[in-house]
Amino acid sequence: MLHEAATPLGLDVRLFAEGPETSAAQVVPGTTVGDYTDAAELDAFAAGCDVVTFDHEHVPTALLENLERRGIAVRPGPSALVHAQDKAVMRERLTALGVPCPAWRVVASPAELAEFASEHGWPVIAKTSRGGYDGKGVWKVGSPEEASEPFEAITHELGPTERLEAEAEAEGAASGAEGAASAAEGQGGGVPRPVILAEEFVPFVRELSVLVARRPGGETAVYPVSETVQRDGICHETTTPAPGMDAGRASGLQAMAIEIADALGVVGLLAVELMEHPDGRVVVNELAMRPHNTGHWSIEGAVTSQFENHLRAVADLPLGPTDLRAPVVVMSNVLGGDRHDLFGELAEVWRENPAVKVHLYGKGVRPGRKVGHVTTFGDDVATVQGAARAASDYLEGIR
Repeated sequence: MLHEAATPLGLDVRLFAEGPETSAAQVVPGTTVGDYTDAAELDAFAAGCDVVTFDHEHVPTALLENLERRGIAVRPGPSALVHAQDKAVMRERLTALGVPCPAWRVVASPAELAEFASEHGWPVIAKTSRGGYDGKGVWKVGSPEEASEPFEAITHELGPTERLEAEAEAEGAASGAEGAASAAEGQGGGVPRPVILAEEFVPFVRELSVLVARRPGGETAVYPVSETVQRDGICHETTTPAPGMDAGRASGLQAMAIEIADALGVVGLLAVELMEHPDGRVVVNELAMRPHNTGHWSIEGAVTSQFENHLRAVADLPLGPTDLRAPVVVMSNVLGGDRHDLFGELAEVWRENPAVKVHLYGKGVRPGRKVGHVTTFGDDVATVQGAARAASDYLEGIR
């Protein structure tokens, strides 16, 4: 989708992909296939680029620092990106900035996790500091008997940002957030092993998302606040603007997203994922520094999509307006289900609703895998949500 946005801008996009079957590799000519955790391969690819950016956060921080030392523009830079790669680093920095977060602590053992729970109440949430996504690396821990499970998970590799030889492990990576921060910034000789982050359980009534694009000089463009629906850690649906939110409250959340982007020095897209308490308080759940699933609605639903504004930002071009093209925009993800020939099902989708916008990602269909999304527009929240759900349900084989 970044490549699609780059074409009308005249930007020459090169892709470094982990395999020829990835969605982007199917459409970007001259894709380089390789291992983005291999310094030599990454250096060779980046040598031909004016600026390097990402569609995920898994490239090891130390390798990106090497690119910067060679004079290659990396946007967002590793000093910003580490806050999306390492949840312990993120929590420490946001807390220092006064950004509302759940109560949290880096814990080194099941006993320390249980001690945290005794202070804040069961259940608690345990997360790996690195490597988790779409619900992976996250546990809802309900009792001391369950407290060992997260620690058992980090005895083996969770993802590419944890790949390092034993002799290169960062000293003190498990000693607390300060140690995790130092190691993640490259001071420990390599990428740190993940640690376990304990967080209070937030009985949220809904989840929200705010996207902001930021140029190197500080110009920002912020999108309307979206309400998101997550199931099993996977985004299923977004509604924009968030229903029932007054303009003053939405402006406050947008201002907070801009404050975070400025403080971290983000260049490109920042997604701030939020949880809303029953009493209306909002806390930050996660950060992502790339075009984000909760912003896919913007492709047709905003004057300038998140993908175009990300590219404008990393190319240091003036940012585009983020106004909605309709009063209500709903995006519904298509997850792998009983229907495998998704292209063959489009005629029926459009027979029912010719106005629905469909994006298929060229992925093999597997149960629960994100294989596409649909977007609908209109004036009434329930009607637009129903239209999006009808299309995605059909493509998933639910109806």
